[in-house]
Amino acid sequence: MLKNKIARELRLLANPEKARGLTRFFKTAPGEYGAGDVFLGIMVPEQRIVAKNNATATLAELQSLLNSKIHEFRLTALLVLVEQAETGSKKIVDFYLKNSNNVNNWDLVDLSAPRILGQYLLERDRKILYKLARSKNLWQKRIAIISTLTFIKQHQFADTIKLAEILLNDEHDLIQKAVGWMLREVGKKDLKTKLAFLQKFAALMPRTMLRYAIERLPENQRQKFLQQK
Repeated sequence: MLKNKIARELRLLANPEKARGLTRFFKTAPGEYGAGDVFLGIMVPEQRIVAKNNATATLAELQSLLNSKIHEFRLTALLVLVEQAETGSKKIVDFYLKNSNNVNNWDLVDLSAPRILGQYLLERDRKILYKLARSKNLWQKRIAIISTLTFIKQHQFADTIKLAEILLNDEHDLIQKAVGWMLREVGKKDLKTKLAFLQKFAALMPRTMLRYAIERLPENQRQKFLQQK
């Protein structure tokens, strides 16, 4: 790993004090979703600079970073992939999907899935998202729904709505928050579509998911949907 140029650059930016705070924030204690994650204490803007300066890194170099327990190694590798994914390369997408088990925290998913998988699928068949959504893997499910942020920005809502229904009863709060967030984004573009989903499913949605979805609605509408629970 020390032979990896990106790893060397990141270690020079390490901040132990910030690392302690990030360790708590990202729930790394035994039994929590980020258990085992190690932090160097490097903020995302710094990692973006390192990624841009190493945008031509090989997949082998990125693989060594993605295999690491160090959170910033994995995130910076994904930020490099985001840079490389702008070419529309299937090779990059396949590499990303192969490493989905290493995209294993919510920020890693959120900063990579729309720009890598979502962008690639914009004009392609999207069945892979439904496979991911039905996975038992927490992060693959989050990748599926968060990838649709790219579609939402293009006023394409059907897949978000279908995936939200598939994930409707998921018990993990990171999936509930993700689905609620994407429904909220749909509502920014097409309130009618979001309200139709809420009218059908609000009574069945986990409260966390519902609260995220209704966040920007007028208070009277928010209360109406909350009372259905």
